[in-house]
Amino acid sequence: MRITTKENDIESILYSEKQIAAMVETLGEKLTEDYAGKRPVMVCVLKGASVFFTDLCREIDLNLDMDFISVSSYGLSSKSSGVVKLNKDVDIDITGRDVILVDDIIDSGLTLQHLKQLFSTRGPSSVKTIALLDKKVRHDPALTPDYIGFQCPDHFVVGYGLDYANNYRNLPYIGILKQEVYK
Repeated sequence: MRITTKENDIESILYSEKQIAAMVETLGEKLTEDYAGKRPVMVCVLKGASVFFTDLCREIDLNLDMDFISVSSYGLSSKSSGVVKLNKDVDIDITGRDVILVDDIIDSGLTLQHLKQLFSTRGPSSVKTIALLDKKVRHDPALTPDYIGFQCPDHFVVGYGLDYANNYRNLPYIGILKQEVYK
């Protein structure tokens, strides 16, 4: 079993705790402004977005509903399988509602594309997307989220909810995972 410490597995810290906290606060302020007078449904894409989602919801100064959806396309691999599998659907009826899908990272864009299509068939007032990280070099530019925390270089990153084989989610920062860990 690998011991998951910065010294052993993390090549470098990409975004620190302080940088993440400042970004989340800024996004919360923007969403508060953009959804003033509304009660959006915040939908967390489990499991990776859970830390970001929780912090973000606390920074939004509005009444809102929180729900969760679970999809998978990676399994225990470092590469997407190319197929999005729905593991858990939302419980809230989103008909006529403003929905904000909160994801951890846009890599291939497959999950974002699948979820936007799925939710658009359910009669929402609007569907917007927000991603903690956007790895632009890996997906079609047309799949850009409506709100982005950070641009992400083309590295395998972990921490702050992001994982590799269910490890590293509890790191308080986002770090670049050493290649020997996942190759």
